[in-house]
Amino acid sequence: MKQRQSFTFSTGVIAYPILFVLILWVVFWFEIRFGFDFNYLGIQPRTLKGLRGIVFSPFIHSDIKHLFHNTIPLFILSTALFFFYRTISWKVLLVGLLLTGLLTWVIGRPANHIGASGVIYLLASFLFFKGIFSKYYRLIALSLVVVFLYGGLLWFIVPVDPKISWEGHLSGLIVGLLLAFIFKQEIIIIPKYDWEKEDYDPQNDLFMSHFDENGNFIEKSEEVSDELDDNAYNYIFKENKEV
Repeated sequence: MKQRQSFTFSTGVIAYPILFVLILWVVFWFEIRFGFDFNYLGIQPRTLKGLRGIVFSPFIHSDIKHLFHNTIPLFILSTALFFFYRTISWKVLLVGLLLTGLLTWVIGRPANHIGASGVIYLLASFLFFKGIFSKYYRLIALSLVVVFLYGGLLWFIVPVDPKISWEGHLSGLIVGLLLAFIFKQEIIIIPKYDWEKEDYDPQNDLFMSHFDENGNFIEKSEEVSDELDDNAYNYIFKENKEV
């Protein structure tokens, strides 16, 4: 029943995405301010030291343009995740981050893969496919919004630019689909109206009692009980004859 509370706004819905984005900017500022270069902590496919990039690479960006392009999508998509899928949001984010990095480490070119774009593809893929699997109109609408805003991301899961880690993008897309399928059963419980329930009896429905078998409206006079409730107040009108 807790899943019914998924569409409930809380501080974490905004606070966690802001925290994620803030960490990215703080790391970048730290590099610029103190002259550090954390690029060596990226994913270097099929190398032992490259495994550390599975955890660290999403927080490292090559320049401010790279960081800015990842900031807004990461904030919007993570906010949607925490609002619509609050009960499984951390599982999706943490497990998805690790699997996306690991898959990039396996299939990636011999290069240094950095940036949060793999996580962005993970979130976009999960939100889209999870909404479709749910068959719930609100989540399907969310899927359509994701396609409308970020459908163009599909162009970058193929090698269109040697400077772009399309392997990381593809990994995020695959992992998002995988997690959407794994968590397929953990969906919001769709509320049912009384007439959709198995034990529904039209004869006991107050609204349906105003219609006959042909659907014609039946006027019913209000039946007032002669017996008064013990706790009821009985008002008696007395005419003022002095006026």
